[in-house]
Amino acid sequence: MTLLTSDVRSAPSARREPPASALGVGPRGRFPVLPRPDLEWTPEVQAATAHLYERVARVIPPVEWPFHAPYVKAINDLKHMRNATILAHNYMTPEIYHCVADHIGDSLQLAKLAAKSDADIIVQGGVHFMAETSKLLNPNKVVLTPDVKAGCSLAESITGADVRALRKQYPGVPIVAYVNTSADVKAEVDICCTSSNAVKVVESLGADRVIMVPDRYLAQNVAAQTKVKIIAWRGACEVHERFTAEEIEN
Repeated sequence: MTLLTSDVRSAPSARREPPASALGVGPRGRFPVLPRPDLEWTPEVQAATAHLYERVARVIPPVEWPFHAPYVKAINDLKHMRNATILAHNYMTPEIYHCVADHIGDSLQLAKLAAKSDADIIVQGGVHFMAETSKLLNPNKVVLTPDVKAGCSLAESITGADVRALRKQYPGVPIVAYVNTSADVKAEVDICCTSSNAVKVVESLGADRVIMVPDRYLAQNVAAQTKVKIIAWRGACEVHERFTAEEIEN
């Protein structure tokens, strides 16, 4: 196993907030303007959402449901009116995951679902790189992300400029990006991989050395399974870094 670590780093930058147009928001007037829904807790809302509350009753106390229920009903009504589908990541809160999502899964599963969607609008319940991926797979659809500030520490650990700097430092060395990266990064690399096919992708390049970005832990795992020399970017998920082998053993 050979694992090298790149020392190329860009200066810390503010969190990038892609413009709405970059995520596929249509021009003003593409869809008719609808009146703002009434977000009050009423007997009608209670009746319409009672079956949904049964799904989350173990995790959402009865006293909190009157706050969530009007939003749940309004979102579900709007989905039908707009022919929209909601793709929710596994990390979403219960009222989203169980009560408004049409499809759930990890980032790769959601990307595959987005590619098959026949909805006019895709609403991405997740971080903004997931919305970018859905838009790449559906260039003619409207893709909405509820919060462009919803970022991913792993995806934000590298930029397209960083990839260009890597190419200067390692000319001719192919670069593989984990799919959990921004569209900016994907546009600069040679090929993308998932966690399950990373070794296959690396070896398919037929190179003695390969740069892997941005997840250094994925790079370490690949390096342990191939004779290819892996040059790893120093990115990581801040949540993954909080867990140790000792904690799992205990």
